[in-house]
Amino acid sequence: MQVARLYDSSDIRFEEEPVPQVGPGEALIKTRACGICSGDVMGWYMKKKAPLVFGHEPAGEVVEVGIGVTDFQPGDRVFVHHHAPCFTCRACRRGQFVQCPTWRASRIIPGGMSEYFLVPRENLAGDVLQLPAELSFADGSLIEPTACAVKSLRRSGLHAGERVFIIGLGIMGQLHVALARYAGANNVIGTDFVPYRREKALQLGADLALDPAQGPIEDALKDYTNGEMAEIVIVGPGSVEAMELGIRCVAKGGTVVLFTTSTPEAMLTVSPHHLYFHEIRLIPSYSCGPDDTREALRLIRAGVVNAETFITHRFPFPELHAAYKNAAEARDSLKTVVEFP
Repeated sequence: MQVARLYDSSDIRFEEEPVPQVGPGEALIKTRACGICSGDVMGWYMKKKAPLVFGHEPAGEVVEVGIGVTDFQPGDRVFVHHHAPCFTCRACRRGQFVQCPTWRASRIIPGGMSEYFLVPRENLAGDVLQLPAELSFADGSLIEPTACAVKSLRRSGLHAGERVFIIGLGIMGQLHVALARYAGANNVIGTDFVPYRREKALQLGADLALDPAQGPIEDALKDYTNGEMAEIVIVGPGSVEAMELGIRCVAKGGTVVLFTTSTPEAMLTVSPHHLYFHEIRLIPSYSCGPDDTREALRLIRAGVVNAETFITHRFPFPELHAAYKNAAEARDSLKTVVEFP
């Protein structure tokens, strides 16, 4: 089978590997669609993992199951999460699935950007979902990114009637727009340098999309909200500057969600005095767990998120390099998905 192995963001190679052998409790999946995540094109983040077969947003078809597998059979259409928890450790009992040692160690083999991949026992038992007949494989590839936005808004503590401000309107920002509106946010505001993204956010239900080139964003938000700012701020970019902007834009008693990591050496300087007397919460939100993927599937079935709206570019697997470049440039596009025959 062919796999796409990333050695660096500018060095992705098609290589031949044997189709994985299926053991007890495992399943072999024929990949049909796999999204390119914003993390996949984050150079420093991928370089520390390289070389690897990247891709962690796959959907496909079961072609073989191992001894003892009863919940799935050949022909089933599935979404597969690349990590899965044990459900029994202290972290899992607290619902902190991404802190589970099993979740951290588990993975699909060799990765989503391959013609076939193996689902180990832990993953098959932990976070594989059947795709309803009405959903496409492309819809299935949206489950993981949607689940990340589900978790982000859950951790934010969003209540109906609150104002949400989203910094960065790439695919994850757009998912936050749609989900915040669906959750009952009274006011959804976004900001991005790219005109295409600002227009898409308005189409998805944002009330306002601010252009940073027009002046300080916090001043524009203050004017628009009569000084109230936003109860929930989602910081999409993993830069200290974006995080600092988020803190300046949050309302008293509000929450700033740090959705993307910074580089390891970056340091965020905050005023404890400011946080304390304004009771501002800084909440990181990393990846997603089985509860989030199930809610994401429900939202996709309900039409809140769908491939037609959010996937703007589709490439066949042989054109992966063009797909990766499109996702990395991220201009007049939202979600880039690679499709397999």
